[in-house]
Amino acid sequence: MAEPANAPAPHDLVVARPEGLYCPPGDFYIDPWRPVDRAVITHAHSDHARVGHGHYLAHHDSAGTLRVRLGDITLQTLAYGDAIEHNGVRISLHPAGHVLGSAQVRIEHGGRVWVASGDYKTEADGTCAPFEPVPCDTFITESTFGLPIYRWPAQPVLFEEINAWWRANAAQGRASVLLCYAFGKAQRILHGVDAHIGPIIVHGAVEPLNQIYRAAGVALPPTLRVTDPGVDAATIQRALVLAPPSAQGTPWMRRFGNYSDAFASGWMQLRGTRRRRGVDRGFVMSDHADWPGLQEAIASTGAQRILVTHGSVAVMVRWLAESGLDAQSFKTEYGDEDAVEGAAEGAAES
Repeated sequence: MAEPANAPAPHDLVVARPEGLYCPPGDFYIDPWRPVDRAVITHAHSDHARVGHGHYLAHHDSAGTLRVRLGDITLQTLAYGDAIEHNGVRISLHPAGHVLGSAQVRIEHGGRVWVASGDYKTEADGTCAPFEPVPCDTFITESTFGLPIYRWPAQPVLFEEINAWWRANAAQGRASVLLCYAFGKAQRILHGVDAHIGPIIVHGAVEPLNQIYRAAGVALPPTLRVTDPGVDAATIQRALVLAPPSAQGTPWMRRFGNYSDAFASGWMQLRGTRRRRGVDRGFVMSDHADWPGLQEAIASTGAQRILVTHGSVAVMVRWLAESGLDAQSFKTEYGDEDAVEGAAEGAAES
């Protein structure tokens, strides 16, 4: 089914341009995918934060990941709730609950308030500021998992499943290799698992991001690199190993011998996805809102106009329209960061 066409109204605070989502009165972009002069960045995943912009604005806690990923950029940061004015437009950032530093962008001008969600989830996870509804007239929402089938298990249930799998493997002398994305999911897993079960080894793409989370005050257990002194066969046989999906099938994996592997992703809700990934287990875990979370977040804003980006756009627009809201779409180049991040994380190996 084709996505509904964009239908901008005169004097909209945000419009779709080839470079990205543009605020005409403010003359800035939100998460643009082509180089622009001024970019407000919701978070540091690679499909939302790209190289080449002249000036970046983001939350304080995004500074570390943005600089690690984008290099020497001109970056201005804000605390949640603080505001600046640019060309008469009031801009503030508010917690999105997606990953460390993720933010919704609130724009106020001429008595109108718009909020661009970026990516978000509504269940607090302890590794980033939890999602906060921001009242607005128009809400721009993602819909990555915008289908009724997507409903996430509660976090205690999820982590008991992961702990039980790791514990059983350790009892059999097998490493537990859990494939997960290096930014966001890896730190949620570290924060939530029972670190008393055994040692935790992380891939080279994960540890620099762990350091950024720790510096931000997020409690993570000690982690090892497979090349660290003292990491021997006995250590590996009891270990939980966190690695990006790009590590699957590489020589790096051979160091773990006869291991059991699993994949942590919202896509694991679909049985066929686990088979295609070729892993022993799938854990349903996402840093995006599930179907009930999307509905809850949209309703909590009080917005009567909803603009839907990336994901199950047509389904979400139809559902919202049938609920009596003015629902339309924005065509964007944001993607499933699971795929984008997997490509970005392939460089570090040890």
